[in-house]
Parts: sequence; structure tokens; C-alpha cells
Amino acid sequence: MDSHPGQDFYSFRAKKDFFIGIDSDGCVFDSMEIKHKKCFCPNFIRHFSLQPVSDIAREVWEFVNLYSKWRGINRFFALQRAFALLGERTEICSGSINDAVLKAWTDEHGRLSSTTISEYIDDNPDCDPFMYKCRDWSLAVDVSIREIVRNIQPFPRLTDCLERAVSRADLMVISSTPCEALLREWQKHALYGYPSLIAGSEMGSKDEQLNRAAKPNYKRENILMIGDSPGDESAAKSIGALFYPIIPGNEVMCWERFHDEALELFFDGKFQGEYQGSLLHDFHECLPERPDWEARV
Repeated sequence: MDSHPGQDFYSFRAKKDFFIGIDSDGCVFDSMEIKHKKCFCPNFIRHFSLQPVSDIAREVWEFVNLYSKWRGINRFFALQRAFALLGERTEICSGSINDAVLKAWTDEHGRLSSTTISEYIDDNPDCDPFMYKCRDWSLAVDVSIREIVRNIQPFPRLTDCLERAVSRADLMVISSTPCEALLREWQKHALYGYPSLIAGSEMGSKDEQLNRAAKPNYKRENILMIGDSPGDESAAKSIGALFYPIIPGNEVMCWERFHDEALELFFDGKFQGEYQGSLLHDFHECLPERPDWEARV
């Protein structure tokens, strides 16, 4: 690999005419369910003392991070969204958790990770105690992922797709997952050599990653983002790029379709328009904005 993961985006230069950005969790690896159900959510309940309403907390966390338009957002934004939805649940008499201090931090800092929140607390030891809870939760999630998430395989046809794509396109991992986890997963499955760059949460938002690496170096119609969340689509739109959705629950079919038809349509300049529109329609249908429990109230 000519460049190394995490390098300065400004030193990246195009080697080919096309660029393909690829999300990792839930897109390359079938890891979203286990990470959120076994790592994020149990620590969410534990660190924010939600044991008395654990069933509701679990339903809220899984909706936000797996089954809604918020799927795939940065963990700290997901935390805010989960608190907001908890506050709407009439079953919880204590009302919403006050996370205004977390929102203030996320509004101020572009790069949101366990590292950056730890640095913030080191620089501001007298900050609100709630920030300590958020840091401890995030660090505990990282530990749980290292201990629990193992031997998660890439989706079928993924390697075949990378083989075909890299012959004509520069590839980059665009992710909100910490770099350490990305490197471990991509190295373990012999995928490390395909992307020119591997970017995680320490490198900023997905919008920032695409804006720095892809936007200055390629024609808009030659940039494609592949992802399984509306946030991935939004990142693509931020630079006028194309988007290929990996639909949750139909990942294998999506990679087969990418291999058999979508990749060549992209290279031939025939992806944009009706073809992309039909894909996006199916994608949006499966990720609602509002939870189904509202119908039960």
C-alpha cells in the first residue's frame, strides 16, 4: 500500500480517475448487530443507570443505531438521540436525561471519539460530571468491542468487489469507527492492501473525510460512496458525489448487485439518475425517522 492509514488527508493525491469511499461497520462487515446489542447498549444501560428501564433503553438504543435513519451516526450523536427519545417515553416518569453539556461539547468539537473526549476532560478536569460518564461509557464500549467482536467476516463477494474496483479506482475507508478497530478488522481479513487510506473517527466526520480526500482530487461524477446509513448518503451529497446503498438486511444481495452491474455503470458514467434513484428509494423505505412504538401509545 503506497500510503498509510490515518495519513494527512492534504498529502493524498489521486492515482486513478475514480474514487470509491467505503463505510466499514454494517457495510463491509456484518458487525452492527453484535456491536450495538452486546457492546454499546449494555454499557449505555450500565453507565447511565438505566437498569430500572432497561427494556425501554434497549429498544431506544437499537432503534436509533440499527433500525432508523440515524443508523451509523457517531456514537456521541447517537447518545444524544437516544436520550432525546428516552425523554419522549411516557413510561419514564423521571423525564429526559439532561445532556446539554454533551451537546455543547459535540457542537464545539468536530472530531468525536474516546480519545478526544478524554483529552477534553484532561484539559477541563472541573467540567460537568456528566462528561465523565460519557467518557467512561465510550471507553467501556471500546473495551467490550475488543473483547466480544471477533471473527466477524466480510460480506460475501466483498473481496471480489474490491478486486474489480481497485483496478480503476482509488479506494478509501470512510468510517466513524475508531482507527484502531478498523485497522485490526481490515488486517485480520486480508483487506488492508486495497484502500489507499483508512480513516476513522479521529479523522473527523465522514463529510470531512470525503471533503479532504476526494473533493479536491476527482471529478464529482467519478466519486462514489458506499454505505449502509443515511449519514453515508449525506456525506456523499456534501461533495456532490454518487451513493450506492448497502440495504440493512439485504447486504449480500447489494454486494452481488454492485459486483454484477453497479460498478460498471459507475465506471461507464451511467450510475447517476434513474438507476441511483431506484436504489435510494428502496434504501429510505427500510430506515424510518420515527419509531413504531409510537403506534402502541
